[in-house]
Amino acid sequence: MLDSERIVITGVGLTAPNGDTPEAFRHSLLAGKSGITAIETRFMGRVLAGVCHYDELKYQGRKERRRGTRAGAISIYCANEALKRAGIDRNGFDRSRVGTFVGITEHGTVETENEIDAIRQHDYDTRFWSHHHNPRTVANNPAGEVTVNLGLHGPHYTIGAACAAGNAGLIQGVQMLRLGEVDLAIAGGVSEVIHSFGIFASFASENALAWHEDPTKASRPFDKARNGIVVSEGGGLFVLERIRDAKRRSAPIVAEVVGYAMNSDAADPVMPDRERLAQCMTLAISRAGIEPEDVSIVSTHATATEAGDLQEAAAVRQVFGDCREVYVNNTKSFIGHAMGAAGALELAGNLGSFDDGVVHPTINLTELDPACEMRNLVINEPREIGRVDYILNNSFGMLGINSAVVIKRYRG
Repeated sequence: MLDSERIVITGVGLTAPNGDTPEAFRHSLLAGKSGITAIETRFMGRVLAGVCHYDELKYQGRKERRRGTRAGAISIYCANEALKRAGIDRNGFDRSRVGTFVGITEHGTVETENEIDAIRQHDYDTRFWSHHHNPRTVANNPAGEVTVNLGLHGPHYTIGAACAAGNAGLIQGVQMLRLGEVDLAIAGGVSEVIHSFGIFASFASENALAWHEDPTKASRPFDKARNGIVVSEGGGLFVLERIRDAKRRSAPIVAEVVGYAMNSDAADPVMPDRERLAQCMTLAISRAGIEPEDVSIVSTHATATEAGDLQEAAAVRQVFGDCREVYVNNTKSFIGHAMGAAGALELAGNLGSFDDGVVHPTINLTELDPACEMRNLVINEPREIGRVDYILNNSFGMLGINSAVVIKRYRG
């Protein structure tokens, strides 16, 4: 592959329910530390959720925060952190050549619910409706808030890809760099959904909302006793560059993006299709120019719903068969389902394995569902496997949108 087509990650900015830096997040994953807690939410009362605790005012003022959104604030924090870690000075690059591509599950629900609640307290008098509502609810808001904050003049937009959005944002950044449309991409995914009572109510109506007396044990992918999804917020954004540009400025290269794929089930709105999941993984691996046995870690999407877990497990078995040195894990067991941020955060959590050679476990797995058995599923304790060369990151979403990304150890 030509250097103009080789794309590397040079910075990672994130906030997760159990860590606000890549180092803190990785430490929590290796220590078995969950970020799930109980919160009170409008109309639903006490629910379990993954809540982030980053400093909202680290990169923006109080006025800007009041005017903006939680998703925008998460994006601003993650983008600034990623640029800082990439060694990029805010004034040291051509801002017209920076693209911002942020994956989201949905946007605007939180803000609309808040405004309806505000006018409800004034007998539904719309004079109390905020004049900030329109810029808060447009779909491009999270990416747009980043460009306003950083003064970026390149293209920006959000990618609505349900729960595959974190991978989709990353893929879009890679594609725009390869097309020559930008020289630097800020790409990944974010989510503010825990601030919407509607998402909790909807999952509850489907009997798919997780509950456990101990919140830290509520998210239980692949476990026989799992009882649904834990909804979480968060964000993960990556700085992406062409390898030649990164080398030119002696950037700290984290890893290389070598393969990706997206496809559609074109079937049921919520039931995954294992054949299409397997097809997506296989295509990403093929585009990376490797074989399934070359993959070191498969980062699963599994949300702790029976149908989703079973279909993905079957697809993983179909693709990897008896590959003896492919290890499988899940990050949602620690942080719940961060929706638009899920794929980006789960990838970020596994990147540390290139340095330490350790696969973080799937926690809360007390009794494995026999239908979810997979060779080398890492359960409850980290597994040292030595050298990690490739990570396959799965992320799937409603209406049958599937994504898989292959990341390679950077070898210089």
